[in-house]
Amino acid sequence: PTTTGFLHLGGLRTALYNYIFAKKHQGTFILRVEDTDQNRVVPGAAEGIEDMLDWAGIPPDESPGRGGPAGPYVQSLRLELYRRASAALLDSGAAYRCFCTPRRLELLRKEALRSQQTPRYDNRCRHLTPTEVAQKLSQGLDCVIRFRLEKGVEPFQDLIYGWNKHEVAEVEGDPVILKGDGFPTYHLANVVDDHYMGITHVLRGTEWLASTSKHLLLYKAFGWEPPQFGHLPLLLNKDGGKLSKRQGDIFLERFARDGFLPEALLDIVTNCGSGFTEKQMGRTLEELISQFEVGRITTHSALLDLEALPEFNRVHLTRHIENQALRQKLVRELQGLVELVYGDQQVDPDVLENEYVEQVLLLRKGHISLLKDLVSSDYSYLWVRPSVSRQQLRTISAEVDEIGKLVLGLMTRQAVALTVEELNKDLRSLQKQTRETKYSSMMQLLRLVLSGRQHGPSVAEMMVTLGAEEVCGRIRRALSS
Repeated sequence: PTTTGFLHLGGLRTALYNYIFAKKHQGTFILRVEDTDQNRVVPGAAEGIEDMLDWAGIPPDESPGRGGPAGPYVQSLRLELYRRASAALLDSGAAYRCFCTPRRLELLRKEALRSQQTPRYDNRCRHLTPTEVAQKLSQGLDCVIRFRLEKGVEPFQDLIYGWNKHEVAEVEGDPVILKGDGFPTYHLANVVDDHYMGITHVLRGTEWLASTSKHLLLYKAFGWEPPQFGHLPLLLNKDGGKLSKRQGDIFLERFARDGFLPEALLDIVTNCGSGFTEKQMGRTLEELISQFEVGRITTHSALLDLEALPEFNRVHLTRHIENQALRQKLVRELQGLVELVYGDQQVDPDVLENEYVEQVLLLRKGHISLLKDLVSSDYSYLWVRPSVSRQQLRTISAEVDEIGKLVLGLMTRQAVALTVEELNKDLRSLQKQTRETKYSSMMQLLRLVLSGRQHGPSVAEMMVTLGAEEVCGRIRRALSS
């Protein structure tokens, strides 16, 4: 990746396919940072990208942070390598020095646009003689190094798009490979680094497909064996438009901050694409690796429906809750959320007990999409005991004491585990034992006793989640106040 900003879903998907491919074939997944355009480098971006790959559960085997045998893994630290490589191309005649000024290049561009043509360099400096070059160098003129594009490129077999070739010399001018500041362009840097790092396979975005013939010409000029390339089709919005970076709504930091599980993101970006034996929600990383076949990736764009992400997250959150080790981590996270959201409301220490929080998670399993749903106002009754007076309850029904006794009797009688279905039946039976209180009024009264609120989950749901002991305690407190 480049260090121009945060890691977004498109970058995650590219990294994920490389990770899966490497693990499928017992290979090494390498993170190399492209920071050759120094004007666009964002401080901290490289570290942020690696942090997000760690968070997503697809850490590189070799990287700037981890190191490795082929380092350094940051291109700005490999400048001597590129300088030697470009010097070798100059010596062989495959590259040449270009002294054209930015002003001349800008005039060329404007002229092309005025003629409704694609801007391209006119290769003027490739015809300079060695004497002319030496003269310009002696005058101290600035220069860049350009690579000579030759006609008649050989076709190559892309892992995804099949046989391909692009006659780059016919549609573009000779590309700059080493800039005046000594930094390489992507074309030179990626070829040199892939060779010296021993890269065997490259999976990258389809926008690089047209440049691959150019890169293969560079490999040929060096006399090196190129890696195999596979170009991943675009990741688009479900309406076929580009993913928007402007709102910051596709960056991984945002999903992490909002409480989405990394597994849900890995699942959704592979589910909308191809390369797997079947499509199903809820696949783990291990399942993605075992089901992956690079030959199954189609050339169709992958349409990402982010509105489905909460449902993907619900499925993975349910799996986390069912796993004892993962559940303990969720218990700690939920305790932290409760203190953060309700800390100033004098939360009773009992509701932060591991056993109670674990019980809440198990009972709400499958009902919530995000862990933070459990600290929304609808669930405030779980963490803050309501303060409700007997007088308030009498405004709903005069039979407060009778209803309280009936429910207390029911809850102390319940020997088996409480279920919402059974409680709903029992509460309807209890209402028939009152003289004049309607069922809706009785539910309103109990809702107020249990939560202090007029809205939220059903009364039976509240009773199941709170448990018999807590329900009885709240009823007794309300009756005695």
